[in-house]
Amino acid sequence: MSILVPRPGIMEISPYVPGESEIEGAERLIKLSANEGALGPSPLAVEAYRSTAAEAHRYPDGDSTALREAIAARYGLDADRIVCGAGSDELLTLLARSYAGPGDEIMFGEHAFVMYPLIALSAGATPVKVAETDYTLDVDALLDRMTERTRMVYVANPNNPTGTCISADEVARLRAGLREDILLVIDAAYAEYVTRNDYSPGIGLVDAGDNVVMTRTFSKIYALGGARLGWAYCPPSIVDVLNRVRSPFNINIAAQAAGIAAVNDVEFVTRSRDHNTAWLPWLSERLAEAGISVVPSAGNFVLGRFPRDGGRTAAEAIAFLKTRGIIPRSAAGAGIPDGVRITVGLEEEMRMTAEAIAEFMEPS
Repeated sequence: MSILVPRPGIMEISPYVPGESEIEGAERLIKLSANEGALGPSPLAVEAYRSTAAEAHRYPDGDSTALREAIAARYGLDADRIVCGAGSDELLTLLARSYAGPGDEIMFGEHAFVMYPLIALSAGATPVKVAETDYTLDVDALLDRMTERTRMVYVANPNNPTGTCISADEVARLRAGLREDILLVIDAAYAEYVTRNDYSPGIGLVDAGDNVVMTRTFSKIYALGGARLGWAYCPPSIVDVLNRVRSPFNINIAAQAAGIAAVNDVEFVTRSRDHNTAWLPWLSERLAEAGISVVPSAGNFVLGRFPRDGGRTAAEAIAFLKTRGIIPRSAAGAGIPDGVRITVGLEEEMRMTAEAIAEFMEPS
């Protein structure tokens, strides 16, 4: 037996399980398990990615300078306050390891992104799940749960896997109620899909103080999940910390090129958003018509809550859909055992999924 002992918390981590992507024997797959962009990546991003092949022997720009400048120009930000990561997951993890540790607590909603407790444990901190109201983050509950040990709060807005969203005023109220030594991390991975007029991804709160960070990703509306690319907008002091702890060449040359092209292809992003704006409510309505309880979503996916018995459970729904080559995602890992998360896909995929669910829910 090895005498090497990992740090406390490490062995409590259950490794993250991504959404399924294969069904044995299926002739055609409709993958709706990972919230990937329905239209795929911008053709300009694909071409930019390919164009770097001959330079694969070169190290990338360790500061991702051109990429940060492109992001800054697109969103009206200061490039010096942007840090890029290998997916926003890397940045969320580095923040926890930089600002929390043994004896500290990291808070988040009870049905939040399943990576948050894993990240907390990897830093040696204690993950704290706080009760939600109607599958939506409860600001008062978070503030009531705050203790002297609280060091970080993760807010996924919109949240994954529920799709729920809280207003800019509610996020600001949360920030105002936190101590100055608590870091508020606003995970705005799905921000580009939100159409509510009371929403903000958190840029103003980052600008207003020293203890708020906003993270974003290229994996959703930009559909570059395979490139592993994300970014954070931070106060200067946190930029300094992240640049000290991240790997020096954490964004490969192809991902940087694809990211620049993607963020500059505004027409394609608009088309992707318009597609989601049309098909998100359509899918929600079809699920409701089939007798499934739907959690209102501001993202690019719908969480349907299936009956807990009677042969129409979430697990049975997933098994049935897979016989049709359709792969959704169970929400059991986020504490919603009756939940099935379904990504918005292409029109044909949505119609086939709706038909299959209606068939599954038909009385025997």
